[in-house]
Amino acid sequence: MSRAFVRDQDDSIEDVSDRPVSEHPNDVTETGMAEIEAALAGARAAHATALASSDRRAIAAAARDLRYWSARRATARLVPAPTDRSRVRFGTTVSIIRNDGREQTFRIVGEDEADPAKGSISHVSPLARAMLGKGIGEVVRAGNDDAEIISIK
Repeated sequence: MSRAFVRDQDDSIEDVSDRPVSEHPNDVTETGMAEIEAALAGARAAHATALASSDRRAIAAAARDLRYWSARRATARLVPAPTDRSRVRFGTTVSIIRNDGREQTFRIVGEDEADPAKGSISHVSPLARAMLGKGIGEVVRAGNDDAEIISIK
């Protein structure tokens, strides 16, 4: 058999693709900053554990997460909670009513903090972009329909 078809033992670190880092400003709420710092601490601990175990795959995965959370922490820009609730801003909680009568409430937060199922959306999402700067009573595009802003907290 040709040596071209025999895999030699590879002692190099596994190749794990980096997690993509958004090109958008990394605005975060106080909660979002705490979550990034907790994720960074967790990534550091996982990396140390992986190094101690000499598991190349675990080391590569932990290193990838450590690079990601280090980059997110380095670029995080803490945005103070808004005091003016007359307009939708980063950090506000906005309630809308859709054309079909459904009422929904979302808090506008940073990308890493966003979880639509739990009522938070990223400031770069289409819905958040449509709402930013708008006031109560204004109509925005929400998916394929329109929605009226009925509350800003």
